[in-house]
Amino acid sequence: MTGNFKPLQDTERKGDDLRGRLTPIHIILFILTFLSTLIAGAMQKGVDPITEPGRIILGLPFSITLIIILLSHELSHYFASRKHHTPATLPYFIPAPSLIGTFGAFIKMSPPIMDRKALLDIGISGPLAGFIVSVVASLIGLSMSEVVLAGKQTGGLGLGNSLLFMALTKITLGIDLNRYDVVLHPIAFAGWIGLFVTSLNLLPIGQLDGGHISYAMFGKRHRWISIGMIPVLLILGTIGWFGWSFWALLMLILGLGHPPTVYDYPLDRKRRILGWLGYVIFIITFSPVPFSGL
Repeated sequence: MTGNFKPLQDTERKGDDLRGRLTPIHIILFILTFLSTLIAGAMQKGVDPITEPGRIILGLPFSITLIIILLSHELSHYFASRKHHTPATLPYFIPAPSLIGTFGAFIKMSPPIMDRKALLDIGISGPLAGFIVSVVASLIGLSMSEVVLAGKQTGGLGLGNSLLFMALTKITLGIDLNRYDVVLHPIAFAGWIGLFVTSLNLLPIGQLDGGHISYAMFGKRHRWISIGMIPVLLILGTIGWFGWSFWALLMLILGLGHPPTVYDYPLDRKRRILGWLGYVIFIITFSPVPFSGL
């Protein structure tokens, strides 16, 4: 996820940070996130980290996979930003006492973004890289997952199927998803999380990655697309997963607009194709009810 644009004078004040230097806060947050995702992964395996600290190592497959997915996403944003001479920080990881041990990661950028071409490249790079790594992780993890008769697995968290994850499951396991459930291996769960995060970031709202793509594709019409997505999320939050309502509120707080580029040149054909590819990835990774049993 790319962070909100900051005023150019902030770039000058923060110096090394926005020049892509590694700072102590980057290292501390990364270590804390590694530990929090390690504990989360171990707890998914039934480990009590307080009474069984020696077994926390069982969380490594989940932790390492998820961190690689997040790192590939953010570093792709970072390198695309540097390519287009946009000041950007290295990724900040966010540790959290949650089911997956993190709230993700982000980079901060500072304007100006010179043109729509640069904005499209920066916006699509992260989701595209994260998507590829998440698909690979999902395929590897699904091959090691457990198949049970539908309804036999009680308790736990139910995960919704996106079009893509459903297809990956059928390709890898060759099962009828109406008759069988899949108990995901930690690597597959990390892959599922990666695809879910990709769909969240590709929502065409505000300054999310999907918002960058939307502005690059449609210019000032981006704002109307952002506004139109809010009632869609609220409806989904009412009839599907309540988290969509929270996401709509968060987007309203963060803002639905997008800073203009310096030059308003139209996109070339190659980048328009990339932009539409981003929307395709959004559609096939989106799950209207991603979680159940909460």
